Amino acid sequence: MKRLIALDGIKIFILIMILSGLAMGLSDSVLSNYFKEAYDVTPAQRGFIEFPRELPGVIALFIIAGLSFLKNIKTAIIAQLLAVTGIAVLGFWEPSFTVMLVFLFVFSLGVHMYMPLNDSIGLSIAKARTPNEIGKTMGVFSSARMAAFMVAGLIVFFGFRSNIFSFETPILIFIMAMVAYFLVATLLMVLRKKEPVVETDAPVNAKFVFRKEYIRYYIICALFGGRKQIMLVYSPWVLIELLGFRADTMSILAVIGSFIGIFFLRLVGKWIDRYGVRNVMMIETCSFIFIYVAYGFLSRWLNTTDVVAGGILLLLVYLLNIIDRMTAQFSMDRAIYMRSIALTPEDVTPSLSLGMSIDHVVAIAGAMVCGFIWNQFGPEYVFIFAGFISLINLFVVKGIKIRN
Repeated sequence: MKRLIALDGIKIFILIMILSGLAMGLSDSVLSNYFKEAYDVTPAQRGFIEFPRELPGVIALFIIAGLSFLKNIKTAIIAQLLAVTGIAVLGFWEPSFTVMLVFLFVFSLGVHMYMPLNDSIGLSIAKARTPNEIGKTMGVFSSARMAAFMVAGLIVFFGFRSNIFSFETPILIFIMAMVAYFLVATLLMVLRKKEPVVETDAPVNAKFVFRKEYIRYYIICALFGGRKQIMLVYSPWVLIELLGFRADTMSILAVIGSFIGIFFLRLVGKWIDRYGVRNVMMIETCSFIFIYVAYGFLSRWLNTTDVVAGGILLLLVYLLNIIDRMTAQFSMDRAIYMRSIALTPEDVTPSLSLGMSIDHVVAIAGAMVCGFIWNQFGPEYVFIFAGFISLINLFVVKGIKIRN
């Protein structure tokens, strides 16, 4: 503990990012396979599950606002303990489908409460320590998290391949994630003493912030919510449902994507500092358009043709999934954009929280609608819809202006 206290804020936060990446890689990244193997859910049910899983992203705004007197780090600790509670129940017990949804909600509430707080804490540390290289520092933070996510992917792969892990209770992989989330909470307590600047940037008795100056940011969050949910839920579902990929195969794809992401995220951070956040956001959006067009053609072919996955097809599937995961790593650009247009530092955390809530309102609706579209019309139409959203996003991003 003395060695931890001796570290500066940046190094402690890097440790937090590593442990949070490990926790997410051991829990959230395998939930789709958990739903399929433990509960044998259909595509429509998979869409419905996103309601209790993503609803916390909406109500987190009000909880963070209600707990604003505690400021950022104390609220982040509470968020981690909620995640510990939810994943512990899924790991140690074998709940019915309904009870599972309740504790999935608790787990997801902790994860979603932490998201804007993590961005706000990281931005505060980066601005205080490296004011002229915020993008680069955020890239370092994100790449550290991605490295841990890669390690988690390797653990998942070898664990399931060697039958050490399974989705039979007790679920060891969820128990390991529980420990990682608890360690994040412990490190946040240490960080609170090391970085008082994080708390001075936090809102005091703040309600949520909705300013006309931030309208374009809110629109970008809404559009991101729609396409993000398709990326997180239905892109892997193509592999799981149409190709029968299991958790070990999905995890090795995550490992490859994470390994590339370790270097790619640092590059993205440098691009933001050098070329500006607007240009990076446009690159991100164009990448999504390409991915969804490709997924649309691929899913239509797999859904209408009896084909055995192998050779060039598998290579194409793997490549597309890896590019998908790399593109998802651009998420830091929205937080930096919000910070760059904020009228006051106190606006950052509540605005990030509101943006996340808007994102999740759209995500919940989008997941349920897309589940219906998949069942009634075919998976390719889900990705056509996502491509259309991305095209709108491109025009919105093109018009953004940076204040500072």
